[in-house]
Amino acid sequence: MTGRVRPEPALLVLADGAEFEGEAIGAFADAEVELTVATGEFVFNTAMSGYQEVLTDPSYAGQVITFTYPHIGNYGTNSADEESGGVHCAGIVVRELARRASNWRSEEGLDAYLCRHRVPGLAGIDTRRLTRHLRDHGALPGAFGTDEGAVRAAAAGAMGTDGLDLVATVTCTTPYQAPGNRSDAPFSVVAYDFGIKSSILRRLTAAGCRVEVVPASTKAGDVLARRPDGVFLSNGPGDPAAVAGAPDAIRGLLGEVPVFGICLGHQLLGLALGGTTTKLPFGHHGANHPVRRLRGGTVEITSQNHNYAVDAESLALPECGRAEVTHVNLNDGVVEGLKVERLRAFSVQYHPEAAPGPHDAAYLFDEFTTLMGR
Repeated sequence: MTGRVRPEPALLVLADGAEFEGEAIGAFADAEVELTVATGEFVFNTAMSGYQEVLTDPSYAGQVITFTYPHIGNYGTNSADEESGGVHCAGIVVRELARRASNWRSEEGLDAYLCRHRVPGLAGIDTRRLTRHLRDHGALPGAFGTDEGAVRAAAAGAMGTDGLDLVATVTCTTPYQAPGNRSDAPFSVVAYDFGIKSSILRRLTAAGCRVEVVPASTKAGDVLARRPDGVFLSNGPGDPAAVAGAPDAIRGLLGEVPVFGICLGHQLLGLALGGTTTKLPFGHHGANHPVRRLRGGTVEITSQNHNYAVDAESLALPECGRAEVTHVNLNDGVVEGLKVERLRAFSVQYHPEAAPGPHDAAYLFDEFTTLMGR
């Protein structure tokens, strides 16, 4: 990486005309990349740590992440904390980028990491004001960069994630065996890769599953031909209604094998059951969302990353097969879990593998293996 000696001024302009000034970091500050403007849908994440896991989560494809925690990059990056094979977000915005990393596990500073993955970013932004703006007006498309004229022009034509099949940009192209698979594992699972995270695969294998990951376009017949004990529907980015073919494939699996979905997988299960999804104003992105488990009334502290949600009223329709809402978000009442007992299918909107509790949601993987064990 060849960095510029002095930080270069940069501009962020949202589609509604709001402007924010800062300085270039990451790919913008790398003279070898020659990038001056980028676009994406701006969202904010409230987690206090885990920035590398956030950056490598495929669910952020097409989005620019505003970190609300003011000091980002202080413990560096390392290969063990990556959730996928690369960085999928469209860029990052921070209040202050740490000048040096201080942690024994650090292998590379965050700025160098961003440059290596060619991820553009801005620092020195008033992230409090930006977060309040997104909270009040919802997630907004926009542009950011070092060329003021190009940024303003790009912001005027920037598009959000509505109607985009972003899963097609992050899914694997061929099936593969999950790392850590054991030949003596008692359960065989096919996992749909809508943007699957490494930590989910680790949780599944730790629960006794031998996992084969397949592309998002895989047909139900191809999955059933593998004779799995269960099917897992992964997390992923974008609008669930735009993921071509996925609801039909899931519909062909229901009643044939146990099905467990997380995040986008939860939304796609809802669509397969005949429900609908809606876009939330600014989504849920963070590590401290309280969720009530309706059976027993316990409250779980959850990690979340989604802009869309299953419509609760649509699940109450007769054609949805008596789908039962199992979890709700205590902040806004959003559906956080559902199940259909007779079809041996269930899902949650949040990320139990992230375990911010840290053990609140571990039971979900046990429920999946219990269903398969029957």
